[in-house]
Amino acid sequence: MDAGDLRRLAGAVRSADGLRAVRYAWRRRCTDARGLPRAGVERARVPGAATGAEPLAGGGVVRFARSSLWVRVAAGGAVFCGWDGAGPEPSYALAGPVPEADERAVLEPDTDGGWRVVSERMLVTVGRHGSVEVRTPGGALLRRELPPRWWEPVVPVPGGGSGSPGPRGAARWLQRAEVAADARFFGLGGRAAGPRLRDGAYRLWNTDPGGAFEPGDDPLYLTMPVQLVVADAGTHLVFHDNSWDGRVVLRQGEEGAGSGHDRPGRCDVRADGGPLRFWVLVGTPARVLHNWALLTGAPALPPSWALGHQHARWGFGGEREVRRVVAGYRERGLPLSAVHLDIDHYRGHRVFTVDRERFPDLPGLAEELRGQGVRLVSIVDPAVKAEPGQPVYDEGLAMGAFVRDGRGRPVRGEVWPGTSVFPDFTDPRVRRWWGGLFAERLAQGFSGFWLDMNEPVSFAGFGDPTLPRSARHVLEGRGGDHREAHNVYGLGMARAAHEGLCRLRPDERPFLFSRSGWVGMQRYGGTWSGDVATGWPGLRASLALVLGLGLCGVPYSGPDIGGFTGSPSPELYLRWFQLGAYLPLFRTHSAISAGRREPWEFGGRVLEHAAAALRERVRLLPYFVTLAHLARRTGAPYARPVWWRSPEDRALRDCEDAFLLGDSLLVAPVLEQGAEQRAVRLPRGRWYDTATRRAYDGPGQVLLDAPLSRVPVLARAGSVVPVAGADGGVELEVWAPAPGRTGGGVLVPDRGDGWEPARAVRFTTRWRDGVVAVEQEGSPEVTYPVRVLGAEEGPGRQ
Repeated sequence: MDAGDLRRLAGAVRSADGLRAVRYAWRRRCTDARGLPRAGVERARVPGAATGAEPLAGGGVVRFARSSLWVRVAAGGAVFCGWDGAGPEPSYALAGPVPEADERAVLEPDTDGGWRVVSERMLVTVGRHGSVEVRTPGGALLRRELPPRWWEPVVPVPGGGSGSPGPRGAARWLQRAEVAADARFFGLGGRAAGPRLRDGAYRLWNTDPGGAFEPGDDPLYLTMPVQLVVADAGTHLVFHDNSWDGRVVLRQGEEGAGSGHDRPGRCDVRADGGPLRFWVLVGTPARVLHNWALLTGAPALPPSWALGHQHARWGFGGEREVRRVVAGYRERGLPLSAVHLDIDHYRGHRVFTVDRERFPDLPGLAEELRGQGVRLVSIVDPAVKAEPGQPVYDEGLAMGAFVRDGRGRPVRGEVWPGTSVFPDFTDPRVRRWWGGLFAERLAQGFSGFWLDMNEPVSFAGFGDPTLPRSARHVLEGRGGDHREAHNVYGLGMARAAHEGLCRLRPDERPFLFSRSGWVGMQRYGGTWSGDVATGWPGLRASLALVLGLGLCGVPYSGPDIGGFTGSPSPELYLRWFQLGAYLPLFRTHSAISAGRREPWEFGGRVLEHAAAALRERVRLLPYFVTLAHLARRTGAPYARPVWWRSPEDRALRDCEDAFLLGDSLLVAPVLEQGAEQRAVRLPRGRWYDTATRRAYDGPGQVLLDAPLSRVPVLARAGSVVPVAGADGGVELEVWAPAPGRTGGGVLVPDRGDGWEPARAVRFTTRWRDGVVAVEQEGSPEVTYPVRVLGAEEGPGRQ
């Protein structure tokens, strides 16, 4: 046991629940000892020398002495590489059929005995010993994959002898890669430090950290084997399509190291089993994320109300407290879109139930709040109490819906309701059954859902707080164990919920977000930070998580404002609230033992400034709706790193305390205690401070005021920002372009919460006869009110 295990064990033995968690951990260890193959002698293997190649559509298969590599360039430009016969399917990550091959990409011999595939967007070279290089069409090296290495178990042979390699799917493997010395790494799912990933090891295993986390804690709830790498030569994304437990070790390069020679950056990817296969996408950040969305699925479009402010709490206690909180918002004129109910509204924490004493008329409460413009959102956990007579348990048991052990018995764990079993979301039958259970939630009046505890979690007094690794899963009919299924469990749960809601309410877009998931999570909804610690480090981690997840293709996310634990100071709460007002998911939330999170609980000054942030969020709702539609169409996240349009700017790659909201706004939250000014690094172009309307020219750094009343927000010159007008309609906030330049923007009008497609309206701005002119595409005149700002402001520098 490590030190963390010892602390958990010491705490667990003090209560009956803790003792059950200790017993579960011991049972799990014994189960795995029986159900998993014992560690034994392994044989290392490398590909060996190239022996030949077979051309195929979009590339071909290169054969080596002890392995083979399939290289295939898709029509959209993504390249797939699969070792040992691994193909793109089956895959939980892909949104649909594998993209068609690029017929123009041809496998041909290279000069050094290897092979190469030339395509429009990249050049892929396979070395004669198994290295793979990805270059730009101009020849600049983006990534060099060194020959991989496998460690295969040696199966004992009766009568002795060394045996022979076991099934290749069970082999551990290591893939090392080199990138440019100036490259920066991003991604790997939700990471509390960053968004730029430092040197070190990052585990690929969805994990409940067992308490509130801070920037140094890793891994967290939603890991992804997705790296976005930004360098002078270009941007590329690499995705290792393998859901097994793994580890990524990063080392930043160094320019001029070793007698003037550059030391390349290094990336080691290890997996405990499963296929060695990966995709690489190349281009600008916008192009890469667009092609990534084409490959793994367009982000779900949240209903428009889900872009407003939402209030959650573990521990509302009952209908009376919910009404009190909603009335508090209404009486103070504070906008509120939704209230979230946590596990305490269940009967004994049993999923798909209601505590009738605390909530005697939940449908009536939901209808009452809906009349005030406030929706109810329900938590849903995967664990089902193992209790005969409970309908969900009885139904699931009868149809064999639960994860089983090697003897065919449902695996039992310890979660909030007590001893529980776990639906197998890798079984299509189970997903359909589970999705149908949401009819009960809809009948209670809920409009949205947040999925929790789906890493999945089982409380353990020591060791990993999840299911036994030997637990058996259907895995779409292939069969396998929890080592392969663990990381995709939350993704399967989200899919079950999304598909069920689409069947039950076909005319409404579902709203759901999940604590855990995997590659492709965006198809079904968003995510949130999980239990971020209350403190200034937790505030900084909140921004890192949102930006990192956006670069992995999940654009809708946000933190628990104020942190999950403890009681934030008024200043910390306000700064967190101001940050949240510019993030996609804008939600306050806290633990049952934590302090209050309503804005009026922190004094009159905080209430005044929080109200201003809420009003600004409402004013920007047309812009957020537009960003949501653009995310679905292009894969671009709402919140983007400041280098998004200028990846060649090295200083911007290291900027982690500000972000772009769409293309038009730069938000610089205050992340340090006591700060009332802060430095802001600007991308190239002219930017206007939206509070003072003073103009600044980038690239460069400026010092801006950041009083408690607001955080610095700058608008890109020439941009058109759709905002809510005083009459409730949409108006265009136009920021004057720099002299001799043009600009523009997009509006996607809100057409309700159904599936009716919305048409994008595009605008162009330019100087004409000394005034700023705005043109609307396809219309002789602009059909929205226009307000021009910054036209009389001169550039300023500090």
